Amino acid sequence: MHVSNLTREQAFELLRKYNKDAFHIQHALTVEGVMRWYANELGYGEEQEYWGQVGLLHDIDFENWPEEHCKKAPELLVPGGVGEDMVHAICSHGYGICCDVEPVEEMEKVLFACDELTGLIWSASLMRPSKSVMDMEVKSVKKKFKDKKFAAGCSREYITLGAERLGWELEKLMQMTIDGMKSCEKDVYDFMASYKA
Repeated sequence: MHVSNLTREQAFELLRKYNKDAFHIQHALTVEGVMRWYANELGYGEEQEYWGQVGLLHDIDFENWPEEHCKKAPELLVPGGVGEDMVHAICSHGYGICCDVEPVEEMEKVLFACDELTGLIWSASLMRPSKSVMDMEVKSVKKKFKDKKFAAGCSREYITLGAERLGWELEKLMQMTIDGMKSCEKDVYDFMASYKA
């Protein structure tokens, strides 16, 4: 069983050390919440803190070192007390994009699959009158997914590849990630409302 060396507070402080931009903080918190939800949903409830911290720290190096994404991360994580297995999990979401650390465990495959997808779903939610994922449906996400110009930075290729790695239909990945985002949206928005860089 995976257990983090850090408390949630220590993990968040480590994130904040290298990330100030509200967009990056919000993405980190969203992926954290989604990963916690997935841990419970997939039968890893005892590891939800670990899954959450992997999600929280997955882009630790992106704001300051985008060209070295997932390569710089170990230099920031290890001195911060993050264990080797968590470093591997965090770096594996960049497999084939910016590093050669392959996602092997189910948790790593989930992070790889849902990272880009949370960005697409969030962007789609902002187009809705509610500005929320609470009334989001898979068909809306699929429509935006097919429109390559919409949220162009969210790689459709890696979302599709992520679903394949998990052995899931794309619709299943979309529905589950929407549900994961619903589980944490209020907490993320409440926090961001008071966030000061």
